[in-house]
Amino acid sequence: MTLIITGTTISIPSIKQLEELSGENVKLCMQCATCTGMCPMAAEMDHSPRMVMHLSQFGMLDRLAGSNTYWKCASCHACTVKCPRGIDIAKVMEALRQRVLRKNTNFIEPSALSAERIAELPQIAMVAAFRKLTS
Repeated sequence: MTLIITGTTISIPSIKQLEELSGENVKLCMQCATCTGMCPMAAEMDHSPRMVMHLSQFGMLDRLAGSNTYWKCASCHACTVKCPRGIDIAKVMEALRQRVLRKNTNFIEPSALSAERIAELPQIAMVAAFRKLTS
């Protein structure tokens, strides 16, 4: 079921998928912004953790496409510890990363790299690039 309200698409399947992947009920969020206040990476993010939760509550995940927020999340769980509703926001961020990764489109195509380039790159950097730069 997809609803369209004043040009914005609200996708119910997106909410269900996010809740299934994270194991968290994003609708419990009361938008207190404690997560953003506790986040050590908030200044580096395109959208605050509170905004991510807000958009997630309404299934507006297309508005998060291209955002660096869930990639910048340090998964330190500071937000989770202070959340008055007990939502594990780090799990929600991981679920958002998983949604992108499951599209199986590489930002960096391994087969396009030369053997010399692969030999000179640290292997951990390549793994991180494939995880973080997949879109």
